[in-house]
Amino acid sequence: MKCTKNFDTIAAISTPLGCGGIGVIRISGSLVVPVIIPKILKESLFPNKAKYLSFFDEKKKVLDKGIALFFSSPFSFTGEDVLELQGHGNPVILNILLKRVISFPGVRMARPGEFSERAFYNKKLDLIQAEAIFDFINADSAYSASLAMSSMQGTFSTIINKLVEDLIKIRVYIEGILNFPNENFTGFSEDIMKSHLDDILVKLEKVCVEAHKSNRSYSGMNFVIVGESNVGKSSLLNKLIKKEVAIVSKIVGTTRDILRYKIYLNGISFNIIDTAGFNDNVKNEIERIGIQRTFFEMKNADHILFMIDAKFVISNISDISNIGFFSQIPKEIPTTIIRNKSDLVGEFPKKNKISRYTIITLSIKFDQGISLLQEYLMQCCINNSVGTEGKLLARERHLNALYSAKDHLIKSKKYFRDNSYNELVAEELRLAQIALDEITGKFSSDDLIKKIFSTFCIGK
Repeated sequence: MKCTKNFDTIAAISTPLGCGGIGVIRISGSLVVPVIIPKILKESLFPNKAKYLSFFDEKKKVLDKGIALFFSSPFSFTGEDVLELQGHGNPVILNILLKRVISFPGVRMARPGEFSERAFYNKKLDLIQAEAIFDFINADSAYSASLAMSSMQGTFSTIINKLVEDLIKIRVYIEGILNFPNENFTGFSEDIMKSHLDDILVKLEKVCVEAHKSNRSYSGMNFVIVGESNVGKSSLLNKLIKKEVAIVSKIVGTTRDILRYKIYLNGISFNIIDTAGFNDNVKNEIERIGIQRTFFEMKNADHILFMIDAKFVISNISDISNIGFFSQIPKEIPTTIIRNKSDLVGEFPKKNKISRYTIITLSIKFDQGISLLQEYLMQCCINNSVGTEGKLLARERHLNALYSAKDHLIKSKKYFRDNSYNELVAEELRLAQIALDEITGKFSSDDLIKKIFSTFCIGK
């Protein structure tokens, strides 16, 4: 079945900028067969078969020689007729060839992400899968790439579609009661309805947890370094990223702004954030603002690294409670205590645990215990990703929609339990379904869709 969407024929260079072994121009649309192939290739092509031939200009002069691949509608990425010209990766030659392609009436340059947008409109993929393409291309770790690939293959979409399917069953029952109050709906009762609603909420909550974890796993956990001034926070940042990016001095309040850096260790990426030191004796407005930002970063951290001087001996939970400023750490955020300057107290690097707090003793100055800390940070990232099972990759947009659906389901359950009007129950269920359908793009505004695809690279 041919796709019926009325689009212009579009073309773009799909390979990155710069010189390379090959360069690819992708063309999609109804003019591929009647115009592009006979005018530029001057030979017929069979679908899904590569052919080595010449690419000609308007004067029948050879521009380049390479491989042409033709995919017939609807069996292509976009669902339209698609032609890929694989020539030499010289930007000059590629641009000349591209100009030749878009010189024909009805053929134009593709907008960023327009090939994927057409695939979406032609139902070759849903919005989750389209976004996953972008995330896969931009993944900065092996694990992030595996999450994106899973979503590209439709696993996240399947989970959402199953939730919507279960939700529709309940909506059918409620709408039936509203429209046909005298009818007896066999196989359904109020108790069954409540049970189904509880079941959906449990499933949705599990998806919310997995989605949040996968979101953090993709972008990288945020480890925020906090502590009093001059305990070595900036020195630790410099040591971990192996660059002298933070100014280090004995002057209190040297670090006043937030420093963020991404770290890659054995295929795992995470973010290290250095903050201004806690200080009771704030001397100026800039220092005060810096400390305010420290508290903001703490509240948004995935994990806090609380640094202290190794002269503070920790042997029980009360010792931890007595550490200066420790009471201001949000209790709901996992926190690790780092005792720096172990060389000054004659201790060797070690890792131990008291109550729920892991304590790592090290010396940044003599590079002792740094590898121990690195291994620990990697393990924290791995533990944080446990439960996602590599099934899905969630963006902030997905998380917001999931939380919205959850809120509407909770309201519908409350109205149903309180024997409120079924109209209220029905409306909350409808809004919950809309929120879930927004994730896959079944219910999304054109503005949202265009905004999403505009972030893609040209040629994808």
